Amino acid sequence: MIDPTSEVPRWRQTHAILTDRIRTGVYPPGSRVPSVVALSGELGISTPTAQKALRQLREDGLTYTVPGFGSYVADRPA
Repeated sequence: MIDPTSEVPRWRQTHAILTDRIRTGVYPPGSRVPSVVALSGELGISTPTAQKALRQLREDGLTYTVPGFGSYVADRPA
């Protein structure tokens, strides 16, 4: 979960949580990653924080986005 007292920015904590879920198969290749709103509710973070974490996952090559449908786990995560 997110540690509000940590010096690590919340978006980085969120990114780490999602990366771990992808790498351990909680979100297998081709599966949909939770939406910004769902992540905000689950982790108690703001929507801009969730957006930044999802954007970084995309830049890392772990996910891809289908406009209007959401983000999905890439077939071969880096």
